[in-house]
Amino acid sequence: MLKCRDLVNQADLLIDGAELRPGRRLALRAHLLICRHCRRYLRQLDALTDHLHQPPPPLNERDTRAVLERLEPRGR
Repeated sequence: MLKCRDLVNQADLLIDGAELRPGRRLALRAHLLICRHCRRYLRQLDALTDHLHQPPPPLNERDTRAVLERLEPRGR
């Protein structure tokens, strides 16, 4: 039986849909059936990777100026 740490170490492979040996994939899926903590971890990891693949919203001119002002050295 797999331990939670085994699932965590290979969760990215599951999220990415990587090719796993059938026995390994079955063992990971079986662990997910019995472990709610790992199911939650995998859902959170999936949501995070979805979010990271989205482009950031564009900055408007006011926000851009505010960022640039914060980057200016003090005392100018």
